[in-house]
Amino acid sequence: MQHKEAILSSYKRITPYIHNTPVLTSEGLNAIAGANLYFKCENFQKMGAFKMRGALNAVLQLSDVQKSRGVVTHSSGNFAQAVSLAAKQIGISAHIVMPENAPQVKKDAVLAYGGKITLCASTIEAREVATENIIKEIGATFIHPSNDLDVIYGNATACYELIEEHDYLDFIVAPVGGGGLLAGTALSASLFGRNCKAFGGEPIEVNDAYRSLKSGKIESNNTTNTIADGLRTQLGDINFPIIREFVEEIVCVEEVEILEAMKLIYQRLKIVVEPSSAVALAAVLKNKKHFSNKSIGIIISGGNVDLKSLPF
Repeated sequence: MQHKEAILSSYKRITPYIHNTPVLTSEGLNAIAGANLYFKCENFQKMGAFKMRGALNAVLQLSDVQKSRGVVTHSSGNFAQAVSLAAKQIGISAHIVMPENAPQVKKDAVLAYGGKITLCASTIEAREVATENIIKEIGATFIHPSNDLDVIYGNATACYELIEEHDYLDFIVAPVGGGGLLAGTALSASLFGRNCKAFGGEPIEVNDAYRSLKSGKIESNNTTNTIADGLRTQLGDINFPIIREFVEEIVCVEEVEILEAMKLIYQRLKIVVEPSSAVALAAVLKNKKHFSNKSIGIIISGGNVDLKSLPF
């Protein structure tokens, strides 16, 4: 019950600040998949990704003292932008630790939203050290991009909206990287759906979540060799137990399958999505037998792509 009330409270809290994003369908994609697909388009969310929901939910619950000291996070992409914009919307400072090799387009977006960037070496250790230094120096509150309950509950509101609109879905599929979106999606599918099961889609090149479900403990990756740059992070100790309990299965997809799914979304839905978003559709297409003739929600996680380096 705690999860259900927390998601509903989160939804009420963030609703004035977010878009209720559209749900798109395509008869052509339904024919290809052999199922009825409902795409929840978080690429139309403010700052272009679902991450706005979790960032806002965390930022809006800060005390006055915490607000006066600002927030800090480490991210090379969408969460950096989300925290920057969320902080700007309520008039507090946002400190963003980014790796030196983060794309300039993402650095520019953070700056445009008012975030203050601290660059570091491109390792998790360097990110954490730089973040700790900022916390010690100014007392900023740390918000983790995916391993934070307030962030997970905020993320869960995308799936909640989808189910409110289409309450007969059999499955809901979301991409998994750090695990914050899949954990939130799985909670909403379980709590608000009618016997609705949550699935994850994951690149086989960084399939730590798939392996973690099998082994029962958090696994890590030796490489980050995937086009789905938003999914190169790994699960945390807060979201993993939720994923273990509420996610039915994680489907691993090849790079070529991600690319094909991305092309299909561009061609059939006529929308801009980032590679990570295409992973969920790729998982459905790979597992056609399982999803045949079912009604399936697909969370399109974001649309922040560098148009100069599209993969096709």
